[in-house]
Amino acid sequence: MTSAIPLPFGVGHYTDEAALTGCTVILFDRALPTAVDIRGGAPGTRETDLLSPGALVGSVDAILLTGGSAYGLGAAQGVMDVLRERGRGLMTTAGPVPIVTAAVIYDLAMGEPAWPGPLDARAACDAVMESSLAEVGRVGAGTGATTNKMVCEPKAGGVGIASRRVGDIIVWACAVVNAAGAVDGSDPRGALLEASPILDDRSSTALVSVVIVGPADDRTRRRCAVAAHDAMARKIVPCHTIWDGDVVFVTSEDGSHVSPTEVTRLAVATELAVEAAIVTAVR
Repeated sequence: MTSAIPLPFGVGHYTDEAALTGCTVILFDRALPTAVDIRGGAPGTRETDLLSPGALVGSVDAILLTGGSAYGLGAAQGVMDVLRERGRGLMTTAGPVPIVTAAVIYDLAMGEPAWPGPLDARAACDAVMESSLAEVGRVGAGTGATTNKMVCEPKAGGVGIASRRVGDIIVWACAVVNAAGAVDGSDPRGALLEASPILDDRSSTALVSVVIVGPADDRTRRRCAVAAHDAMARKIVPCHTIWDGDVVFVTSEDGSHVSPTEVTRLAVATELAVEAAIVTAVR
């Protein structure tokens, strides 16, 4: 990522249109504190425990959102390789150890049963650009994403990006929408009371990365993660099912104590940004 990017991060996609899979990297210009909130019943994640309160590290150099189910988690090695070559990571006596957390969607039943690997994630790093210029829709981790799988044939999912401003702070959101529930404004819950879901091999997940471009404390990041899940539940019906691996990451610069009023404003901005990102992903 070059210094020409005004925000402290960039976004890069790798898209495999033949196999209908891919990955999306959010690459930070330095390690930034990050919170995680996992609410789906079938998550696939990497390095999320180190984001728990009281853990040694608590910051990440990059976040990888990827297709390929559990196989896709291996793509994070490519991001680590790129960052180590740049001298990035937690400094140890053996050199830097880049901190790359990751989460996956299940897209193996779409296209070919394939998944991104380290070289593909490296390509996503090489393609990093300013977030406002990044593609949305069926690209990157959203290439093989689908929605509305519980009572009818699936509809297209994808990647969405949106932001909201609170004073001098920007709240940015990237959503990979591969949900079991409906994202088109319909409500399949009544039908589900009358018949069993038909997901079969259509396991699902929505992944969200929120970046608060400005200082925030750990409490703020964690409340904004809750707000992001609230936004997810408003736009995806039903949400957080046993088939979904829904994960939210919230990253910011480190900051001193944030007042409850400001926490609330940032949480509302998070909700609005995530809702808009989900809509953009499936538009």
